[in-house]
Amino acid sequence: MLELKNICFERDNKKILDNISLTIDTDKFVVITGPNGSGKSTLAKIIMGIERPDSGQILLEGQDITNLQINERAKLGVAFAFQQPIRFKGITVFDLLRLSSEKEINKATACEILSKVGLCAKEYVDREINSSLSGGELKRIEIASVAVRNSKFTIFDEPEAGIDLWSFQSLIKVFEDMRKIVKGTTLIISHQERILNIADEVILLKQGKVEKRGSKEELLGDVKEKPLCCKLGVN
Repeated sequence: MLELKNICFERDNKKILDNISLTIDTDKFVVITGPNGSGKSTLAKIIMGIERPDSGQILLEGQDITNLQINERAKLGVAFAFQQPIRFKGITVFDLLRLSSEKEINKATACEILSKVGLCAKEYVDREINSSLSGGELKRIEIASVAVRNSKFTIFDEPEAGIDLWSFQSLIKVFEDMRKIVKGTTLIISHQERILNIADEVILLKQGKVEKRGSKEELLGDVKEKPLCCKLGVN
């Protein structure tokens, strides 16, 4: 379980997060959504330790991790996938999976993980992570690198960013199977309705505050006739 207590964060004299308090239960698939500038990605980075809150407290299974470094949070089971996956010249997919794992793995295990995210293992396990890979391929490889860690709390920051429609449709299928791949809690930052549809719970941020939380139906059911961008106040 992750607890956020009175999290505040300012940048350039602008309040980005305003007294956020949340509890995210174990083994849940949760989506944080909201308009551009509502603080979604900032909150994700604060949970991972990429940014530090100006005030407030973060507890992971009762342990205060507010002042821990990124690597210390990773050791406790917090994982983070960026909007734009990093390319590593000279490193193969197998190298990345081996480095990401908390234990030594062989190619058979790596191939099994790749298959679970919809990649033909034989075609990808020895490929270099470079510009020859598409955005959709990189997203799946990044999910595989997170999955192999078996993290307690996994964060995906706008996984739909930078990929084409076909890749996005395939990505949805991967996330639908996430519970078979990644144990523990999955937190996704997104405003894509198809991702919201597969969540156990949706949290709506607006102007740095929690506006509402509940099921997708509870959150958006009263305005189903509007496009999602209008529902969330996105320009």
